[in-house]
Amino acid sequence: MYKLFYSPGSAAMAPHALLEELGQPFELVKVDTKSKEHRQPAYLKLNPNGRVPTLVDGDQVIYETAAIMLHLADKHPGSGLAPAVGTAERALYYQWLVYMTNTVQEAYIEYYHPDYYAKTEAGQAEVKAVSEERLQPMFQILDKALEKGPFLLGSKFSAADIFLMMMARWSRNMKKPAATYPNIKRCVDAVMARPATQRMMAAQGLT
Repeated sequence: MYKLFYSPGSAAMAPHALLEELGQPFELVKVDTKSKEHRQPAYLKLNPNGRVPTLVDGDQVIYETAAIMLHLADKHPGSGLAPAVGTAERALYYQWLVYMTNTVQEAYIEYYHPDYYAKTEAGQAEVKAVSEERLQPMFQILDKALEKGPFLLGSKFSAADIFLMMMARWSRNMKKPAATYPNIKRCVDAVMARPATQRMMAAQGLT
């Protein structure tokens, strides 16, 4: 049985929804980040970065959301949530997952954790404002990619679309959220309508 360490609304949303899609048995372990449980020695033994999510798969511990997604989809090829290795679709799947985790998610870190980049309140406010501006062209790139959609791989739903759903939700309180872009909204609405995503949202107490 898999074990997923999570906190509600965090980067654990995507692997949690993926586990629901796979229909495999798994255990959810809530990490109370408000009380700094993710900084305690017991959790740091699993994930020295002190972040969620962390996946325990037997004797193996995996962290970093995209890595967990790749591992789970590859371990269950019959799910069809990742294209076959060596195909053009697989290359595109890699591209979008890496783009979202390496570029888009990095900008979100600036937005939600400006204290990582500036010490003063004024500096932090500037970091947050700039990060929100930086995200807009990234949303435009994703929206353009979805023109042939409804999904990032065209007609084929994949784990990458689950990751996009999570990225879009994190922008919900911005001046121009990701879902204001029509093709992103179409994709996210399709992912949100899936029973697996709905189960994830209910389990995490999200709306």
